[in-house]
Amino acid sequence: MSTKSKLLAVTEGLQLPPEIPASAQPPSPAEGRPAVEAGQAGVAAEAQTRFPPAAPSPSAKTGPGQMLQFRGQMLAVEGELGKLRERLKEHEGSVPTRKLDPACIVPSRWANRHADSFGNADFLRLKQDIEVAGGNVQPIAVRPLPEQAGRYEIVFGHRRHRACSELGLPVLAMVETAPFTDHELFSAMDRENRERADLSPFEQGTMYRRALDAGLYPSNRRLAEALGVSHTWVANVLLVADLPPPVIECFRTPIEIQHRHAKLIASAFEADRKGVLRRAEKLRLQGKRLAPAAVVEALIGRTEEPAAAKPTTLKVGGKSVGSWRRDGAGRVTVELAPGVVPEEKLEKLLEAIARSIEE
Repeated sequence: MSTKSKLLAVTEGLQLPPEIPASAQPPSPAEGRPAVEAGQAGVAAEAQTRFPPAAPSPSAKTGPGQMLQFRGQMLAVEGELGKLRERLKEHEGSVPTRKLDPACIVPSRWANRHADSFGNADFLRLKQDIEVAGGNVQPIAVRPLPEQAGRYEIVFGHRRHRACSELGLPVLAMVETAPFTDHELFSAMDRENRERADLSPFEQGTMYRRALDAGLYPSNRRLAEALGVSHTWVANVLLVADLPPPVIECFRTPIEIQHRHAKLIASAFEADRKGVLRRAEKLRLQGKRLAPAAVVEALIGRTEEPAAAKPTTLKVGGKSVGSWRRDGAGRVTVELAPGVVPEEKLEKLLEAIARSIEE
């Protein structure tokens, strides 16, 4: 028996309900009469939302015809739902953005920006760009503060938030609604700052020192492993941040201090700590605003650049292949004997040196 015959057998004797004349239909709400009771309104609205009303068709007078007509409508609805699902997939994994009042946002407890970062030329250019655009184009990231409805903590984007606040503009922000731990916040902030490459060694080191002192990471090594950076990098920026306050105050701003400056000062501290602190006090009392290199020279007691140190023999596999020396300014010169590095391998040697410096 065919499908059509089966349907005819099942629906034999079924008849459509008689059509209700227009004069006998219930009055509409517009005529001042309630269409449905309050409790029934939601049910009626829900039914209309789920399935579109079956449009009467002159050609569908039998039960099978009505069923086929209803199936066609269901297929149309399923097609629309499929299109909506595809559109939602385009936004899967994205974080919603919204414009927030800067006054409702507080800096992170791990905030790493020194006050001088909000007054230098880079910040002024950023502020001008935001003013011209009417707001920050690149959103900041925030997370809701627990038990403080309507308030947020910055994950990253402290300078953009500060610029919008000073300009009186709402700040465009990505709101992290999923649970966000302190470790995740710290890692996201560090990664964003390093990718932008606009954070000074002092600010980076201060951020790491604050996390270590608070017990967020048990050691320098664990911090480096968690953030995916080299142990040398962590040690270098911590060396800058850990300089004594009397020494830091000798510079025009802490964000000028570089790794090489901190290393020279640290070496001088090991040899003559009292002498360095005495020279730092003298330099601060003079009130001179010297360039960073001049400050370092004054702190370590150099009035003139000393003569270059004697060359040191460079050995590989127990054999002498050249020499290296360091001059008074800290420059390192390496001299290789002729023929030690074939011409075709020279480029690889330079690449290896560059990689080592980057690390």
